[in-house]
Amino acid sequence: MSTPTLRVAIVGAGPAGIYAADILSKTDLDVSIDLFERLPAPFGLVRYGVAPDHPRIKQIIVALHKVLERGDIRLLANVDYGTDLKLDDLRTFYDAVIFSTGSIRDAALPIPGIDLEGSYGAADFVSWYDGHPDVPRTWPLEAREIAVLGAGNVALDVARILAKHADDLLPTEVPQNVYDILKANPVTDVHVFARRGPAQAKFSPLELRELGHVPDVDTIVYPEDFEFDEGSMAAIHSSNQTKQVVKTLTDWTLKEPEDLTASRRIHLHFLHKPVEVLGEDGRVVGLRTERTALNGDGNVTGTGQFQEWPVQAVYRAVGYFGSPLVDIPFDDVAGVIPNREGRVVDVDGEHLDSVYATGWIKRGPVGLIGHTKSDASETIRHLAEDVAEGGASFYTATERDPQAVLDFLAQRGADTIEWSGWELLDAYERSLGEPQGRERVKVVPREHMVAVALGREVPQD
Repeated sequence: MSTPTLRVAIVGAGPAGIYAADILSKTDLDVSIDLFERLPAPFGLVRYGVAPDHPRIKQIIVALHKVLERGDIRLLANVDYGTDLKLDDLRTFYDAVIFSTGSIRDAALPIPGIDLEGSYGAADFVSWYDGHPDVPRTWPLEAREIAVLGAGNVALDVARILAKHADDLLPTEVPQNVYDILKANPVTDVHVFARRGPAQAKFSPLELRELGHVPDVDTIVYPEDFEFDEGSMAAIHSSNQTKQVVKTLTDWTLKEPEDLTASRRIHLHFLHKPVEVLGEDGRVVGLRTERTALNGDGNVTGTGQFQEWPVQAVYRAVGYFGSPLVDIPFDDVAGVIPNREGRVVDVDGEHLDSVYATGWIKRGPVGLIGHTKSDASETIRHLAEDVAEGGASFYTATERDPQAVLDFLAQRGADTIEWSGWELLDAYERSLGEPQGRERVKVVPREHMVAVALGREVPQD
């Protein structure tokens, strides 16, 4: 008796999920792949985690789009795992399930005052300015002086968007409601704080250099923050990226004060560890930092010297963190699904039959797109090995007709959006941008997105 077509569900249609689907589709397996997505649109953090003024990075969507438009991978968007269906439901329709749900929450920063009004997570802010349908359409931009905590590209993105004049974002796909609020932003100074030195910053050279070209925004660094220990010198000599970052920062120390004439400023502070967000009447009024000193290996030790900075808002950009999923093991410390090279394991370390993970929910929020591809390859390799080893016993789905899962979701009341629906939404967003000479204007409210994708009348705001 011949084996049936292998049925695989992938939960999460960001880069990790799409790469996994693409790699799986190119194996020797006779396979049918359904790609589930909680949001009405695919592409995950490339759509909702990349700043609108970074169209070069957003071009990754072009490659992902080509994978899905082939038609051999079925997109089922606007379907929420844990609400519309759970693991037992997926097991009914699929022989294997791969989770690629990413990391979209802000990592915690346990310092006093971090929960004051006016203290925000960078991930939430990024989701807002990228038009994520699950965040409010408003944002309280009332502060003139702002602190951003972190030394990575997300911290730079947040600082740049906060300081940039809204009109300079008009050529991008920035949603209209975001532009309107940024237009009224009263900010004058954005302070970025890094607890280690310039050689330990995680900025990419291109992203850092971009700060020097933002119209009417000066980038200011402070010579007293430039300290290099043995670990710093080793990092500079061993990494061209670190060398470029340090050179850019060092060049900025040579700026003459009389040349700093912009109406807004981004200040980059190194060797300052945030220790407390200061509040008054429940609101942020300042930040206290401790001066740190490099201790030889690139790490730092506190010096006991403290400084207070008058700021009215604080954004923490200290990393992303995964979210637990119904019926799936979760590591609350690392923020990932526990796994061995993509095979999900339970509390006893045993492989959860036919359940896999890939992307940030597998390894944590580190690495670039190349890492995501190799990650997916590893997971798919193990899935294929398990299929070969399990033989006929691996094929456990009891409802094998591809229509069966659609009928199930319809009974649950889910408005499932397939690829043709995304094409309608994509065309609609592009049509909104055309009169303004923009590639697109994102549709923001979820109900509007669903209506467009399903060919219904778009609700009025």
